[in-house]
Amino acid sequence: MTKLAIFAAGCFWGIEEKFLSQPGVLDTEVGYTGGYTESPSYHDVCSGDTGHAEAVRVKFDEKVISYDDLVNLFFKIHDPTTLNRQGPDIGTQYRSEIFCLDNDQYLIADSIKRNLNKDAYNDKIVTSVTMAGSFWIAEEYHQKYIRKKKNMIL
Repeated sequence: MTKLAIFAAGCFWGIEEKFLSQPGVLDTEVGYTGGYTESPSYHDVCSGDTGHAEAVRVKFDEKVISYDDLVNLFFKIHDPTTLNRQGPDIGTQYRSEIFCLDNDQYLIADSIKRNLNKDAYNDKIVTSVTMAGSFWIAEEYHQKYIRKKKNMIL
């Protein structure tokens, strides 16, 4: 069965590629979510005034990869202990957040976060787990950005 999941973990280019390379992930779209401005542009989101996070919507086959697996991968591919920052990217748009599409996703994500926080991160995880609102698809040049750049180099 095909499902969707939404994750924010810094610049969406890198995390999109990490999710997209997983068996069972059928497709991804990068965009903006978690804010209060309708139809924000990249420029709007980068201003820090819209409240949105750069995020990746992951389309996956749950017979091949589970939502639990995606959440665990999410915590491995970024630093969930830095507030509004990943590497050189600083601002609320680069926050660590899981945007859940239903109550089951919320319970799974929250449980994994709590367990990792206690067992592996010494209570330093700052990742938010929230219910998803609108997801605004980013401009075309952002979609599959890393793959486009690799193809340009080849």
